[in-house]
Amino acid sequence: LDANAKGLYEPIHGSAPDIAGKGVANPLAQILSLAMMLRYTFKLAEQASRIETAVRKALANGLRTADIAKSGERVCGTKEMGDAVVAQLRHTLV
Repeated sequence: LDANAKGLYEPIHGSAPDIAGKGVANPLAQILSLAMMLRYTFKLAEQASRIETAVRKALANGLRTADIAKSGERVCGTKEMGDAVVAQLRHTLV
């Protein structure tokens, strides 16, 4: 972060153009990058924690994209994982 608490928030693994548009990318690093931005630049720790909790709950429900799935685990795509995180986040706001 700079002196004004501005930073660059992105997954460090790159943009993966080889899988772009195929629905197989894991969106969790990007989602968690948003949580970091909320926490450290905008000082919105509660909102960041809600996002982090939503990610943990989606994973606790057994969702895995192909890059983090173990043998025998159900594999989901980018949209399904993102939708699951959003659903968990909405659940915490009710």
